[in-house]
Amino acid sequence: MADLNPQADLATHEVFNQPPPLEDYNLFRTDSALMEALSREGGDGMRAEVDAYGSELGRAENIEHGRLANACPPVLKTHDRFGRRMDEAEFHPSYHALMALGMKHGQHAIPWEGETGGHVIHTAMHYMMYQVESGVCCPLTMTYAARPALEMQPEAMQFWLQGSVSRDYDSRSIPATSKTGLTIGMAMTEKQGGSDIRANTTRAVARGRQGPGEIYDLTGHKWFCSAPMCDAFLTLAYTEQGGVSCFLVPRWRQDGARNGIHLQRLKDKLGNKSNASSEIEYHAAEAMMIGEEGRGVRTIINMVTHTRLDCATGSTSLMRQAVIQAGHHVENRMAFQRKLSQQPLMRNVLADLSLEQEAATVLSMRLARAFDEAATDPQAAAFSRLAVAVGKYWTCKRVGVVVGEAMECLGGAGYVEESILPRLYRESPLNGIWEGSGNVICLDVLRAMQREPESVAAFMAEIGTARGRDTRLDRAIDHMESELGRLDDIEFRARAVVEHMALTLQASLLTAAGPTAVAEAFLASRLDGGWGHTFGTLEPGLDLQPLIDRATPVAAG
Repeated sequence: MADLNPQADLATHEVFNQPPPLEDYNLFRTDSALMEALSREGGDGMRAEVDAYGSELGRAENIEHGRLANACPPVLKTHDRFGRRMDEAEFHPSYHALMALGMKHGQHAIPWEGETGGHVIHTAMHYMMYQVESGVCCPLTMTYAARPALEMQPEAMQFWLQGSVSRDYDSRSIPATSKTGLTIGMAMTEKQGGSDIRANTTRAVARGRQGPGEIYDLTGHKWFCSAPMCDAFLTLAYTEQGGVSCFLVPRWRQDGARNGIHLQRLKDKLGNKSNASSEIEYHAAEAMMIGEEGRGVRTIINMVTHTRLDCATGSTSLMRQAVIQAGHHVENRMAFQRKLSQQPLMRNVLADLSLEQEAATVLSMRLARAFDEAATDPQAAAFSRLAVAVGKYWTCKRVGVVVGEAMECLGGAGYVEESILPRLYRESPLNGIWEGSGNVICLDVLRAMQREPESVAAFMAEIGTARGRDTRLDRAIDHMESELGRLDDIEFRARAVVEHMALTLQASLLTAAGPTAVAEAFLASRLDGGWGHTFGTLEPGLDLQPLIDRATPVAAG
């Protein structure tokens, strides 16, 4: 038998025509749409900080932290080895590393530190972190969003207000009074009610005096408690006289003992694996009433409004990461003697994906500016109340198809677990479920339109700033006004109405902001009928190169 040639054997394993890993890049500097939006929406005062965060997040070691945090999900520890209850979720070190990074940069705190454009800066940071690891964004978002609810009871909540803006990440499970930084979670829904909060059965009994700022004991079951390792949770419970009220439930009681919060199990979710969503029971858990008794939904909605902004941004972020993975791949892959990025049909697909992602980015950042302006501008407040629901609905509906199409650009290489695409794909439905699924959001839009007509006026005023710049946009605005005026069957048509509101708002923002090639492609495809039912159906004659450049990190750098 002839000897095998070892050199010939090695030649079959030569790796060529494969793109290098997308790592050690700046998530901010390679994102033209984000850089432009940060300036346009008033966040330039902390541009250096956003740039530094983008640089850190793009480092290979932090991208690896994101992978490991999901590959090694948290483990539930209900009891210690001596049989005492501990009710802890044990996390991989990579999870803690990314939490520390996010808090160091103030992702959760900047809007409350007095910086101009704080919500815009927060949104840009959230958008970048979500591309690397979405699970840590849950506690960061809830800590950020809890403040408007806590401010309903400022004197009683002063300790928590101060601790929740600390930039120190303190992962120790000890009483909050001994920690250098605090995180806050949420536990609202119950198994029999879901979004129907008034079907909840958790009860609150006053220990002494009743009312805001007083101590109660809570007993009940919560179907979802996001991030159970937080130091306290905003929750809802019925009081004997007042109805559904809002409470802050700390992990540890005032006397230094563990509070009566029992972790029943960690949810085995489709995605978001690094985040320990849990099912809990309150056993006479010590809690303080926040806000007016019987007005718990109104109190906690202040938190939900802000978490909805981050849901819209999170979906936008998943789109961005999927699109740049596709852009990076096709720029570094040859097929039929040409780069994939030079193939006409691939150019159509990539440009179309880039267009969808950029429209979502422009929308999310505009919503963030409205949150910044809302404190002093009633019209901005009215616009934000309606537009954040519209934006959440639409970006959450678009993210799944964007990620799926981007995965197809990579072919089989995008379908294997070594790629980030499967993780993005599993993550993509979540923001559409969190903080109100599609039907709930559409009904909230209708409710805002009916109860707060000033929100419709503010929405129309925003869109109207671009009226007269393009006849296609003008027709869309006219059609939307007509649809909003048909009230007889509007609940049945709610999804179509909200979709049209979102597309018209995106078109107006792109038309006002440019660049021209992006706005023209959006108007021609999304509003003018020159688009099919899948990505890659843009009509000939559009200038696609700027869109492709904006989807390719190297070209945008």
